[in-house]
Amino acid sequence: MKVLMFGWEFPPVISGGLGTACYGLTEGLSQLNIDVTFVVPRSLRGYAHEHVRLIDSQTYHDSAAEETVDDRWVHIKAIDSFLIPYMTEKTYKEMIESVLSEKSFHTDPEVIEGMELYGENIFDEVFRYGKIARTIGQNEHFDVVHCHDWMTIPAGIEAREASKKPFILHIHSLESDRSDLHMNERIYGIERLGMREADRIIAVSHYTKKKIIEQYGIEDKRIRVIHNALSGTERRQKIRIDKDGAKKYVLFLGRVTHQKGPDYFIEAADTVIRRAPNVHFIVAGSGDMTGRLKEEVAARGIERNVHFTGFLNGADVEKAYALSDLYVLPSVSEPFGITVLEALNYDVPVIVSRHSGVLEVLEDCETFDFWNTEELAGKILAILGDSDLYKKLIAKEKEKLKHMSWLAAARSVIDVYQGFLSS
Repeated sequence: MKVLMFGWEFPPVISGGLGTACYGLTEGLSQLNIDVTFVVPRSLRGYAHEHVRLIDSQTYHDSAAEETVDDRWVHIKAIDSFLIPYMTEKTYKEMIESVLSEKSFHTDPEVIEGMELYGENIFDEVFRYGKIARTIGQNEHFDVVHCHDWMTIPAGIEAREASKKPFILHIHSLESDRSDLHMNERIYGIERLGMREADRIIAVSHYTKKKIIEQYGIEDKRIRVIHNALSGTERRQKIRIDKDGAKKYVLFLGRVTHQKGPDYFIEAADTVIRRAPNVHFIVAGSGDMTGRLKEEVAARGIERNVHFTGFLNGADVEKAYALSDLYVLPSVSEPFGITVLEALNYDVPVIVSRHSGVLEVLEDCETFDFWNTEELAGKILAILGDSDLYKKLIAKEKEKLKHMSWLAAARSVIDVYQGFLSS
């Protein structure tokens, strides 16, 4: 079976959990002999990966470039586009302006002239990506179109129309998850269109499925829940760091945006630090709330115990887990939460917002209401202050990880595919 898959990112160039999930799923599918061609938008920096060959739009029609690398079944096609996950109209405009600014990006005249090909706003770019996808749909040989989240929906629809193949839409996050108080109606509209056009929808949790039904009016029977997991590579390759026993580190890792609840993390940190000065808090990530949170930390006088790392990638993410004694996911709305699994993989106990899909597979972990920072602070102090509880939490939740794999998730995805190919 051959699958044409459209995504926003693919490791090692990632900005969130979506890239990790796409890698894990394609890894599982490859083990089951499913041939995946993964299409990603390409920035000027391009993409690279050890076990796959990258093919940009200039070499797309060169059939000689089509080959499997290292006996893997994943091919990657990179399209010249500035789309990246979690991008907004504002950040898209800022990126275009940054590229065109000689002060922030030095390049040659041909590249500057080439910028005229890009859309004036993020929505133009999304639909431009879709038009290129139609050409791919006409020229590739595949059995199923599989798309991930809203930016790829026009591409999926175009590829489906060109090929007449089944269209599967995989929802990892919704506009209502990402938005603060006001959803972007255009993004919501694209999501709704994609869900109506898709032959089947895959949701990463029942939490997300419920939202799809209630907010988009989609029938229950058209949605299949398939939970995320950990890749085999993540399970095997773990960095080890000798920890400083005199200090304890509590980790937040994710986008520093309203959705992820970093402000609640800081508020709880203030309470904990005043009771236990040896506890330090790490804010690993970047986002539009970073500046305000730094100012808040300074105003509270806790800057010596709160550390902002900025965006982390690759080995630096692993080091953050290895250094930490506790991981907190304080999200306001979290469709799944792969970072929770990653933390447990590093023997780090977790405290998770009750508005998180990952709780469907980790029913016994410590939870809290994201707005209740006193509850969160109390649980942080309790876990770090009780070695027996600490060990018990790790042992209990790590047992669940043994039964979670991308291979199992891939089998469920293939079951979705075959439901259409056999009919």
